[in-house]
Amino acid sequence: MAVAPRAQPEDFFSTEEWQSLTSRSSWKGLWLVAHCWGVIGAAMLAGIVWPWTIPLMVPIVGARQLGLFILMHDAAHAGLHSNRKVNDWVAYWLCSYTLRDYRPYHLQHHRFVQQTEDPDLVLSAPFPITRESMWRKVVRDLSGQTFYKQRFGHVAEGIRNRAPGESALKAFGRELSKDRRFLIGNGLGFLAFALAGVWWAWLLMWLLPMATWLPLVSRVRNIAEHALVAQNEADPLRQARTTHAGWLERALVAPYWVNYHCEHHMFTSLPCWSLPKAHRLLQRRGATARMEVQSGYLSLLKRAAPQFSAGNGSGPGQPSSSASR
Repeated sequence: MAVAPRAQPEDFFSTEEWQSLTSRSSWKGLWLVAHCWGVIGAAMLAGIVWPWTIPLMVPIVGARQLGLFILMHDAAHAGLHSNRKVNDWVAYWLCSYTLRDYRPYHLQHHRFVQQTEDPDLVLSAPFPITRESMWRKVVRDLSGQTFYKQRFGHVAEGIRNRAPGESALKAFGRELSKDRRFLIGNGLGFLAFALAGVWWAWLLMWLLPMATWLPLVSRVRNIAEHALVAQNEADPLRQARTTHAGWLERALVAPYWVNYHCEHHMFTSLPCWSLPKAHRLLQRRGATARMEVQSGYLSLLKRAAPQFSAGNGSGPGQPSSSASR
């Protein structure tokens, strides 16, 4: 299949505007990475000093764990730093070591967005779903089941599918070795906190957010970006969705402008900090009326999981609508 149709910058921006939007920075991406880790550190410190704040620190840290992935995503597009080597080094060592595997996977997603060859299509294709189904997913996320399946599900599968004559113990070791960086990193983190006398802080304010809030907001992000977007969409302004986010949503669900996903797909060379400006320029030209834009995450989730009952005006075939502001 041919690649997905692309938006042309010259149809929306002047030469000067485009140069400003696409310019790379030697410090903005580094500042965002430092900011992300700074918020995580401050939240964990607050939880240590005032343990009663831990229930609040869990979603704050979990959202910044998503933030690290978002910044790694920016690096996959070479947008985190003007120097490509620095861009990749910072992303790999300070954001997510999945960069090298993620980049070709993600670029295929952009090349064939919402088409059969899109590797992310499986994330958006099932929607809309019932609210009961959505709540089951939320429970799985917040109970740690999603995290366990995604992180360690391959271990049980590898044991079940081991080669004839291979012992279960050997298969277990082979599969677990695939997670050695995760295990070593978290083991060292736990050791450092234990030596400081606050071993529980690593469990409650690093691993717990990773196992609960991070899967949930990652799911919300995936739903918001492409659920209810038509497959094989020919209009590049409607292949992904932008969702307006208030300060609380930006703090707990959508850090670092990830909510401007339609703009990101229209112009993949924009670094994340340029997306709000691109949205404003598109809005001035009236382009947002054509774009897939939703007023907020809650309203979007209601569309993704309506009540499929008679008389409520919702149904499996009901498309999402554009709501520009």
